[in-house]
Amino acid sequence: MKIPFKYIFRSLFTRRLTTAITIVGVALVVFVFVAVLMMANGITQTLVATGSDDNVLIARKAANGEISSIITNDTYGVIAALPQVARDADGKSLITGDLVVIINLEKIGTEGGMSNVTVRGVSTPVFQLRPQTKIVEGRMFSEGAREVIVGSSIARRFEGAQVGNTIRFGGDNWLIVGMFDTGGNGFNSEMWGDVRQLQSAFSREGAYSTVTFHLGSPDQLDAVKAEFERDNRLQEFEVKTEQQFFADLSEFMSIFLSALGIFITSFFSVGAMIGAMITMYAAVANRTVEIGTLRALGFRRRSVLAAFLIESLIISLTGAAIGLFLASFLGFLQVSTLNFGSFSELEFSFALSAEIISAAVVFSLFMGFVGGFLPSIRAARLNIVNALRSA
Repeated sequence: MKIPFKYIFRSLFTRRLTTAITIVGVALVVFVFVAVLMMANGITQTLVATGSDDNVLIARKAANGEISSIITNDTYGVIAALPQVARDADGKSLITGDLVVIINLEKIGTEGGMSNVTVRGVSTPVFQLRPQTKIVEGRMFSEGAREVIVGSSIARRFEGAQVGNTIRFGGDNWLIVGMFDTGGNGFNSEMWGDVRQLQSAFSREGAYSTVTFHLGSPDQLDAVKAEFERDNRLQEFEVKTEQQFFADLSEFMSIFLSALGIFITSFFSVGAMIGAMITMYAAVANRTVEIGTLRALGFRRRSVLAAFLIESLIISLTGAAIGLFLASFLGFLQVSTLNFGSFSELEFSFALSAEIISAAVVFSLFMGFVGGFLPSIRAARLNIVNALRSA
């Protein structure tokens, strides 16, 4: 015979204090576990959203990121002449050579301290290549002028990075003439200026960091890769969609944070499993007579084992639900960290996903199973006569 679920649920409320303490322990472990995974997922989503599958980004193969990539003017000209590069209504190529450099700025308020900020030199077609970018305050920088526009994240987080202020880098003063917003992707954490002016300021004349262009049609990516393999002048460069490039940049950071979260929560989970084990051992000790009665009524050992194991799993699932509920509020936060791919400030939001929820549930079930297995075995092995004598 199987033990009714009504009995299992009723038994949970006979030990309110120990059950509640165990649930809180599991909830805290799940909260930490989910928070770290949400952080890693938020960084990945922010960087993936930075790029577009309709754009191709070219960087040097040996480069670890944009700041370590170099593409000369001559190579830029070869790339711009490719037949797969889209043209606008006036017949101009939708292509931009970007120069990416890092500067230091002081953070606002209690955060304090200096942090790295990405400054990107761009050319005229940038808003056609990245249509999600909108000027929300001020105006676009003028070509040939020492002017920049700042991402909304930079304007919120750094001293003097607001429209109308002047900042100094590259040996000169630069006027902030506008603020742009990209809907929360990685470009929000950058400053943009005229690429020619930045090349001059940083003595990088004749060279870009990366080249980005819009494909004439989405199915031409393979043709672009074939061109790069065929042309000796282009073989040292790597062809990726813009989205794939930024997704790859997030991969190391995402793996690092996920591994760190698992490492930390593995220690916390030991405590939660010990708590579940203590709770279930106490349940067995307090219900010895009940167990003997159940066995005398004809319930099998495996039914008793299953009943106690289900109790432990219910406790762990309740803790998981509370931990997930609390962690979900992290989605309203916007935080910043050092982007390992660019070594500069990156603002992102915690992002919950179905995969993270599934991982949290499986993790909590594992804790409940490990914590409840031995006490369930002990309950199932109790001798009927000895159990009834303890009354």
